[in-house]
Amino acid sequence: MSRLRNLSLFLVLAAVWGSAFVAIKAGLAYFPPVLFAAFRYDVAGVVMLAYAAYAVDDPVPRGRDAWLEVVSGAVFIIAAYHSFLFVGETDPAVTSAVAAVIVSLSPLLTTVFARAVLPAERLTAVGALGLAIGLVGAVVLANPDPANLTSGGTVAKLLVLLAAASFALGSVLSRASEADIAIETMEAWSMLLGAGLTHLVSVALGESVADAVWTTESLLALAYLSVVASGIGFLIYFHLLDRLGPIEINLVSYVAPVFAALVGWLVLDEGITATTVAGFLVICVGFALVKRDALREELRAAGVIG
Repeated sequence: MSRLRNLSLFLVLAAVWGSAFVAIKAGLAYFPPVLFAAFRYDVAGVVMLAYAAYAVDDPVPRGRDAWLEVVSGAVFIIAAYHSFLFVGETDPAVTSAVAAVIVSLSPLLTTVFARAVLPAERLTAVGALGLAIGLVGAVVLANPDPANLTSGGTVAKLLVLLAAASFALGSVLSRASEADIAIETMEAWSMLLGAGLTHLVSVALGESVADAVWTTESLLALAYLSVVASGIGFLIYFHLLDRLGPIEINLVSYVAPVFAALVGWLVLDEGITATTVAGFLVICVGFALVKRDALREELRAAGVIG
């Protein structure tokens, strides 16, 4: 029953985070992109801080190391990741499924940054091959036209790739931190500080609150991203992180694109191209090679292999 519950929560999380790409795409019709991302974490930060106040003994970061971890999360995981992602999704060529598949490169990119930042992390020859295959998958997905590299959403897809790289770097810096801080506290303050930084980026880009269009649809998109995808999504994530560990929970990045494609087709009438499917499959092969030992252990623990 416990394993069935974990699987059910895992699929719920994949569905919530996969459909978030669709909510972003829908909301971008009403909000300037970076301002939209800032609004999302204005609300999500308050929700997460309220949960941290309920769940942990001290919801306020204490000490220099704790605040450094909060700042790294705010800069890379919240501000940079979402600014690049939301701007990238403004391009019609970047469908919800395409964005989700590119972001699924994050676990592979994490390996690159981990090797540079964490001395204990080592990448074997097979792991390096898996990383290269994963990046090939990203190129297949981008499907650039050599004669015109600015066409076909190539630049927008590169922005989403930068988003994935920002998230990966922020994750590694967080892992490298020696701060004694509850993850709920770190997430809450990173969201709030990240929202502030994202507002600054929005102003620097010339975006204005006056450009936001407040309708039922725009409010629903914002509420879904803030409360469901960020608030409830992260609560499920924290729960599963304790029960499954970081390897299994990382697999959510590879299931989310399926839900992004399905919901994008149902809600926004987005098509799924052959290059999207091919790129996703190549990235999955790369991930399997990089994480082969951990996946083997998880399968052995589940009794799938001996």
